[in-house]
Amino acid sequence: MFVIIGLGVVMGSIFLGYTMAGGNIGVLIQISEFIIIGGSALGSVLIANPLPMVIGTFKAALGLLKGNPYTKVRYMEMLKMLYDMFMMARREGLVALDQHVEDPHKSSFFAQYPFFHGHHHAANFLADTMKVIVTGSVSNFDLAEMMDIDLTVSHHEALVPAQIITKVGDAMPGFGIVAAVLGVVITMGAIGGEPAEIGHHVAAALVGTFVGILLAYGIFQPVAGALEGQVEAEGRYMLAIKCALLSFARGDAPLTAVEFARRNIDPVNRPGFNEMESALKGGQAKAA
Repeated sequence: MFVIIGLGVVMGSIFLGYTMAGGNIGVLIQISEFIIIGGSALGSVLIANPLPMVIGTFKAALGLLKGNPYTKVRYMEMLKMLYDMFMMARREGLVALDQHVEDPHKSSFFAQYPFFHGHHHAANFLADTMKVIVTGSVSNFDLAEMMDIDLTVSHHEALVPAQIITKVGDAMPGFGIVAAVLGVVITMGAIGGEPAEIGHHVAAALVGTFVGILLAYGIFQPVAGALEGQVEAEGRYMLAIKCALLSFARGDAPLTAVEFARRNIDPVNRPGFNEMESALKGGQAKAA
């Protein structure tokens, strides 16, 4: 939502100021310049990245329209899920978790927590770690290192869309200059013609530079920053799960293990201890 609002403010302020100064919006509509800049940008992305990454980048950018999914409600759901799972293991033994961690996406237990259940990375991370805990063959130190490796690899993968968009944004002024230079070439070919025609070609050339700079600093760089912020939010979510699992593996009580997770939630979304305890022991966490 705020992505749309922000883009609206950027574009609105630029074009409003332009028209207030007497500018003609029609002059800025230079389809040939758009094709040169947009086609060059898309081609550079296809050259540098495999098709699945390109598709993933488009999906990630469109996902920003949904807003940040890691809200306080989603964290409460995650804490409730962890607490219920740890209590199940305490009451029925670790073997009771086998049927659920074997395939978390088909588990009736995890299905009670919609956001977590639909978060494939989080569900797989928890299930794979619980399988290791159930075997009891890995020390806590090795378990922590194993989870860190998993999170690091996943974090780098999640950053790829932001990195691709950042590189395209960095190249946009250059593509704008390419379009502008080609416009100058056309202008030079029209020397000797009508002054109005020459002026039109000069304006078209300058539009290329304008569009390249606008896309770089008004759209691509902010979008890349928003993607990085979302990756950081996902990292906090995953880190909270990691801390709870490590605490449980040490033999801490379920409430203590969940408290480790709560302390890793950023202050904006972190529930208070009493609020968390009430949700854990008083009923189901609210589903988003």
